[in-house]
Amino acid sequence: MSIVVQGVTKFYGEQRALDNVSFQVKTGEIVGFLGPNGAGKSTMMKIITDYIPASSGQVYVNDYEVGTGNLEVRKRIGYLPENNPLYPEMYVREYLGFVASIYKTAIPKKKQIEKIIEVTGLVPEQRKKIGALSKGYRQRVGLAQALIHNPEILILDEATTGLDPNQIVEIRNLIKEAGKEKTVLLSTHIMQEVEAICDRVIIIDKGIIVADEEKSSIYSVIKHPKQIIKVEFDKDTDELSITAVPNVRVAKLIENHIWLIEAEGEEDIRPALFTFAVKNSLTILSLQKQENNLEDVFRHLTNG
Repeated sequence: MSIVVQGVTKFYGEQRALDNVSFQVKTGEIVGFLGPNGAGKSTMMKIITDYIPASSGQVYVNDYEVGTGNLEVRKRIGYLPENNPLYPEMYVREYLGFVASIYKTAIPKKKQIEKIIEVTGLVPEQRKKIGALSKGYRQRVGLAQALIHNPEILILDEATTGLDPNQIVEIRNLIKEAGKEKTVLLSTHIMQEVEAICDRVIIIDKGIIVADEEKSSIYSVIKHPKQIIKVEFDKDTDELSITAVPNVRVAKLIENHIWLIEAEGEEDIRPALFTFAVKNSLTILSLQKQENNLEDVFRHLTNG
């Protein structure tokens, strides 16, 4: 087991940021760690990486206890914090060389730097000062420093902040590739990112774990399922008529003759919509059922 968190509580003064948090992350897993702003995500990551102590509870990284001053913990972790602190006056290669020298790995430093610059797509900017880079490239430098010592565990806090859509895809692929050999704990506000690359999802709210599920089963935590149907009729109808269909809660006209319909319950609403169309002399030109997504689950569990 790569990461074991047991009953961790953290106070800042009288404010409880984490409340008896427990979870485990297995070797080779990519786990999405989600929560609203202020939920305790970054605090938990800082505790795992031994940047700050827990008020109570234990954390183990590859069987080494965190918080005892054991450098073996930090050797095994690559960490990209949310604010990505860098030295703007240093050149990219110079900075990565500096970081590589701290870890004193068996891999030759030059070989480390060349490989990580290529992997993170920094080749075009490698001889620039960090302060002259765009936000996206600075984020890549942050990822490069997290990977430079080939850690067994990656802790990434908002890893794709400031990246354009093409760069996001590239970093996602990098994280997926890293996840074949490493354990990855990824915090993000981008739900599509979690759905694209994570094996498991942990959701925290107000310092408490409210969900810990495999990605394939996380959608089942919504106890009162809703159906979203996008339907196009051949001519006009009205909201009052559609909401009279059993279980339909909301009907919203989004384009000419195209309605977004929200219904409650597990019974498929589509047959009732076909019956409604026939009774009202309407023809259904298209009908699409939209499945619950991770954003629905997140909002449900965090009262969003």
